[in-house]
Amino acid sequence: MTVDIDLPRVALKKVTPQVSAAMGALHAAAVAAAKDAGVEPELLELVRIRASQINGCAFCIDMHTKDARAAGETEQRIYALNAWAETPFYSERERAALALTEAVTLIAGDRVPGDVYRAATEVFKEDEVAALIWAATVINAYNRIAISTRMVPGGYQPAKTSS
Repeated sequence: MTVDIDLPRVALKKVTPQVSAAMGALHAAAVAAAKDAGVEPELLELVRIRASQINGCAFCIDMHTKDARAAGETEQRIYALNAWAETPFYSERERAALALTEAVTLIAGDRVPGDVYRAATEVFKEDEVAALIWAATVINAYNRIAISTRMVPGGYQPAKTSS
């Protein structure tokens, strides 16, 4: 497959600002639900990176690896994320979240298998499972937006945090 990166694409925020704002509100609500449930922000970044890797979204991979580093994630864990099941670098909670993320992202294949869902419910409370499903759903939507509009990676920088 050849990707034509020079073909101008629609500027969604400009053309459909109300839908873009609604997407931003959905993202904010999903982040708030994760925070309320006690899901670690670092885990959400792993979820976002992994879904973006599966979908091949360069813009979101660039963004979320930078956010993960800014939050203290190690290079080793970021580099190994696409082979997380083959490494000892991730906790049981992280493994369950990553498996659930992969199942949600690849939903047409196996429809979120019962064993994957069960494993998530063994290490996460119900509100945490809900938050993880929302996080995976939102990043998948953003991947599709970034890929279809050919958002260019590289320019994003994480917000500076005050010490």
